Amino acid sequence: MSREQPKPIETEEEKQEAHAFYREALNLLHESGVEFMLGGAFAMFHYTGLYRDTKDLDVFLKPSDYPKVMKFFAERGYETVMYDVRWLAKIYKGEYFIDLIFDTVNNICRVDDSWLQHAPEGEFCGVNVKFLPAEELIWCKSYVMNRERFDGADINHVILKYGKNLDWKRLLQRLDPHWHLLLAHIILFQFVYPTDFHDIIPKWLFDELVSRANDQYELPSQVERVCRGPIIDNTQYSVDVKQWDYKSSTIKTV
Repeated sequence: MSREQPKPIETEEEKQEAHAFYREALNLLHESGVEFMLGGAFAMFHYTGLYRDTKDLDVFLKPSDYPKVMKFFAERGYETVMYDVRWLAKIYKGEYFIDLIFDTVNNICRVDDSWLQHAPEGEFCGVNVKFLPAEELIWCKSYVMNRERFDGADINHVILKYGKNLDWKRLLQRLDPHWHLLLAHIILFQFVYPTDFHDIIPKWLFDELVSRANDQYELPSQVERVCRGPIIDNTQYSVDVKQWDYKSSTIKTV
């Protein structure tokens, strides 16, 4: 199940309404006593300067905390929806809403204390907040490769504007089970920004990932026919599992 896409803000009045909602929602989140991080378009703004006004807030928090937040907002008249118990809940106020995100749809990027420990502090709409760490932002977006939405451009922009500050070792650790995706995004970055690649992507990382890719040819033939496609797009790769006799893979990889 994919998330509904927030409607764009088109008028100055809508922008003022949206910012009032953001401030109210963020202040209430602080009042709830739960630690959270701001993600989505506003984390992108923090790292890249690219601003996209939307009618929703992406709020990341631990799985144990989202029920407390839902109860807190419900007691104050907000509509709450348990959208998908595996990763997402929602809080509505009219056409504006908060996405409470505690995992990814493929259940790979589960929020825990380490995210909060690395979250930078800043300000949004006059409210002090923590932002989703850039490494976790890239980690989550690395799996968004479906027909309706591909986050490769977002990843490229974060690397371009913030890459020299990234903890590349920690990003590699996050994506280590699916390191092929990190290599794929780095190659894409090299294609899009050939004049910036050498100054931003550490050579040790590129060499390490290319070496791993070369080593794949030295492995013996696999017994099971595995398709990892559902990890990045469960719809377009369903035929592989349902009709072509591939085994679906989630976290266990070579």
